[in-house]
Amino acid sequence: MLYEKNIFQKNIKNIDIHMGLAYPNIYKTAMSSLGYNILYNQINEREDTWCERIIFPNTKSIESNTDSKYFDIISFTIQFEEDYFNVLKMLQDAEIPLKRKDRDKSYPLIIAGGPCVTANPMPLSDYIDLFVIGEGEFIIDKIIDTYQEHGKNLEKYLDLPGVYIPKYNNKTKINIIPNMDDIYHIIKPIVSKSDYEDYQTVFNNSIMLNVSRGCTRGCRFCMSGYLYRPTRQTDYQKLIDIAIKNRDYTGLNKITLIGAAVSDYNNLENLISGLEKEGFQISTPSLRIESVTKETLKSLKKSGLKTITLAPESTEKLRKVINKEILEEKIFTVIKNAIELDFKIKLYFLIGIPGETMDDIKELCNYMKKIADMHKSVKNVKFSINPLIPKSHTPLQWEPYDFKDIKKKTRYINKEMRRYNVNCESPKKGLVQYILSCGNRDIGAIIEKSLTKQPTLKEWKELLPKYDINDELPWDNIDVGVDKRFLKIENKRLKNLKQTPWCETSPCYNCGACEK
Repeated sequence: MLYEKNIFQKNIKNIDIHMGLAYPNIYKTAMSSLGYNILYNQINEREDTWCERIIFPNTKSIESNTDSKYFDIISFTIQFEEDYFNVLKMLQDAEIPLKRKDRDKSYPLIIAGGPCVTANPMPLSDYIDLFVIGEGEFIIDKIIDTYQEHGKNLEKYLDLPGVYIPKYNNKTKINIIPNMDDIYHIIKPIVSKSDYEDYQTVFNNSIMLNVSRGCTRGCRFCMSGYLYRPTRQTDYQKLIDIAIKNRDYTGLNKITLIGAAVSDYNNLENLISGLEKEGFQISTPSLRIESVTKETLKSLKKSGLKTITLAPESTEKLRKVINKEILEEKIFTVIKNAIELDFKIKLYFLIGIPGETMDDIKELCNYMKKIADMHKSVKNVKFSINPLIPKSHTPLQWEPYDFKDIKKKTRYINKEMRRYNVNCESPKKGLVQYILSCGNRDIGAIIEKSLTKQPTLKEWKELLPKYDINDELPWDNIDVGVDKRFLKIENKRLKNLKQTPWCETSPCYNCGACEK
């Protein structure tokens, strides 16, 4: 049984546009997405539009049980490349022709947005009418206005900023809202309760507070760090006011701080102390080791947080490759402080970093053992090991994914770390994600094939991209603000273990994302 509070119900007779906001993953994941929730509330503030949620595996809306094919617009919010399969499954199950060319005007306008299709819309380009490039709330009202006037005439959307239309393969630039005071902050969020685990959100019984967007630390593997530059922060007093208004509508007393780098927030301690004075408990999904202080940890512990999530990524030498040079002393100080405060600890590491050898993997295992053995119970320290996935619009976009090498290293780690709390991501899953991340328009065929038959590993391997640093890339028509020239420089620097300093504390290095 699912109970929801603060959903929008409207009389269909009193609206002009009926819109389905689709999420190609389960309810638990969908309702944990701040972006998805923002769009739902923002769109529904329009008197002429009713926006309902359609969440995988269902193809009928939650609010009115309407079939997907009867909506005017269906907008997919896509957070993960693996959800591309579910996008096509939802269209198929809704009896909507998969390919854009096979749909006439009787079917909904199909649009999609989210970080992975912002970076590279090509794998889904035969199936989607138009893509929203960047932050959706910037342009969604203009898209709805255009639909109201011109319907599915795609040519009429070409003048909208940050809209990529595969039919025309137009050049477009990412939409970024420059000031966090201008973004849409939810005041009346949906609150859900259920006995079923699949309906219990990641941030269950918690108010999501949008602290900041963008990160300019420059970790060379991080796609979001390049897409959403520059860093933008919400005034801490405004955040406290928003939290209080949220509590008035929800009765919730717990806050989850959401941002690309929450611990980099300029007024974090003032924000935490201000929220504590108002009686809130505070948590955050992850913290950057570089900016975590003992005082921050104490405040988070006092507010009820039980687990700290950190991402050292690798050992000292390989952190230089990915431009994440954190002092060893700092890492172990933060972990020591967290243990003293009786936190459970979750740590993320990457394997498959360019130049990495088996000796590096052996060193990594010893490194993780050293960390785990600091805790009185090694089971209270969890390690998540993931293959590094080269992503478009990052300095790694020209790098390959070596499946055989990743598989060998994964086997070694699983054997060597069997006494510890370690979870290694599947090398095959990493291979598929890489192809979906850096593939071209042809990748759509294997996504579509997966609806009826599971593609073999051999079939996936045949699709592995191979890019030279001077090649034209499938996503070159998408301008995310960061210059390709800068990415090439960063690619050369990573091979020489050279660091590019954080631009918040160093002179501007002209990446192209802002006007400094």
